[in-house]
Amino acid sequence: MSVSAQRLVEELQIFDVECEAALTEKLVELCLLYGQNEEGMVAELIAFCTRTGKVGLTPDILNSFEHECLSKKGQSARDGGHAGARDIVSIQELIEVEEEEESLLDSYTTPSKGSQKRAITTPETPLTKRTVSTRSPHQLLSPSSFSPSATPSQKYSSRNNRGEVVTSFGSAQGVSWSGRGGAGNLSLKVLGGPESLTRSYKSMFQKLPDIRDVLTCKIEELGCELKEHYKIEAFAPVLAPAQEPITLLGQIGCDTNGKLNSKSVILEGDREYSSGAQIPVDLSELKEYSLFPGQVVIMEGINTTGRKFIATKLYEFEQNMVLVACGPYTTSDSITYDPLLDLITIINRDLPDVCILLGPFLDAKHEQVESCLLTSPFEDIFKQCLRTIIEGTRSSGSRLVFVPSVRDVHREPVYPQPPFSYSDLLRDDRKRVQFVSEPCSLAVNGVILGLTSTDLLFHMGAEEISSTSGPSDRLSRILKHILTQRSYYPLYPPQEDMAIDYENFYTYAQLPVTPDVFIIPSELKYFVKDVLGCICVNPGRLTKGQVGGTFGRLFLRRQRAADGEGRRSPCMAAQVVRI
Repeated sequence: MSVSAQRLVEELQIFDVECEAALTEKLVELCLLYGQNEEGMVAELIAFCTRTGKVGLTPDILNSFEHECLSKKGQSARDGGHAGARDIVSIQELIEVEEEEESLLDSYTTPSKGSQKRAITTPETPLTKRTVSTRSPHQLLSPSSFSPSATPSQKYSSRNNRGEVVTSFGSAQGVSWSGRGGAGNLSLKVLGGPESLTRSYKSMFQKLPDIRDVLTCKIEELGCELKEHYKIEAFAPVLAPAQEPITLLGQIGCDTNGKLNSKSVILEGDREYSSGAQIPVDLSELKEYSLFPGQVVIMEGINTTGRKFIATKLYEFEQNMVLVACGPYTTSDSITYDPLLDLITIINRDLPDVCILLGPFLDAKHEQVESCLLTSPFEDIFKQCLRTIIEGTRSSGSRLVFVPSVRDVHREPVYPQPPFSYSDLLRDDRKRVQFVSEPCSLAVNGVILGLTSTDLLFHMGAEEISSTSGPSDRLSRILKHILTQRSYYPLYPPQEDMAIDYENFYTYAQLPVTPDVFIIPSELKYFVKDVLGCICVNPGRLTKGQVGGTFGRLFLRRQRAADGEGRRSPCMAAQVVRI
């Protein structure tokens, strides 16, 4: 073994250590004596100096280094000998001793299937790469990996209902439940506002005032929406005595640490009006209520003493009933509008919040229209129809939404259609009557409705081709096409009787967002379907030839505009009813 003095000097210079020639020669001798190379010797020396706090390099330091470090390592090597010096007999003896020790340990554990001995690796029988790389997930998560005494569950292993579908939603029959393993253009986005949680944070450090601020903001935000919705002028402090009915804003709480009941309800006021004060609530005057701790409510009642509030009315986020009907509103053999009159009776009886009425109101395909048997102009008949609807539903207070159709005989049959113009509308009716275009995206208390009177399902159904491995719902496929194409009429070329102005089509017939509810009347059979999280409703037509048809009604739950949750359908219930 050759040792270079120059190399030793270079290694020492790396650590900024100067070395005299005599000391360099001493280091060369130590390298030869203890079988160290230049790099290893310098590393040992620097480690010794750092550990003992010695600075510089002197003969005394080298002597101490040899006595305290090198000589002890050399003695240890001589006592233990080199691993390579052992013969095959001694190696086999070590293996047998280790096996005996493992057998002794196994006697103190619960017996389990298979041997728990680890693989013995020696230079002659190394653990190959193949053995390491071919472990399956079952092997990686085997019970023995975290508990050598674990045994498989017999009840789980003997189950006989593997792969059974226990519940389903939508058209799950015939669907091939196999993906592409993440291949393709796949986008994942975490929804959250104003930003999503992306890193850890210190918990248990929040202060009580900070918690109070969060709860106060929730009360104020929801209270502001309820106040605007119910047209409430102002709220009263919860502790202020009043002989007249007052309106309070607050959060439901419990006066004890137990479960909330009708006798333990308290109302914790907001910060602006009540400074966070609390007052017990008497619910005996309420016919119906549903409360939980933390619920933000507006209550109306009496607080004569300032120490107990007797609630007489509860304001909540309410459901909105929407009635949907599509023309024709007359049977094919008559022009008396009897079905429309029956619909007006239903509106006055059920008092829906919104009535969406889609054309045609005077159908171009009506027998008497095609035969030119009508004695009055088309425009006059249409206006009389509108007047009947508006005046006939005035007592109900329902909001009316009129959607035109390319089949309305008094209009130019061009798609998209502008809203109706009706100059005879009275001032009192202007707030509840709204004319929209065809097609239209309408927001009802934050719920997005897509409206179209064109029978797109019938048009696309005649042109669509498909190939599936099993049974498939044709209507759901078409609806999925419409929603994913982001257009109210994605078919091109259109059906022969459709005249489309494509410049206005691009501007006014696109789906700006996926609606929560999609109203798409058709000659095809009525339905209510959930497609891509959108509730699609075909209410049918109010008349089918000479007989009565159907209309639809929905219950929509009002959503907050700043909802940070994922997509959740606001349609609580939907029905298609015969007229």
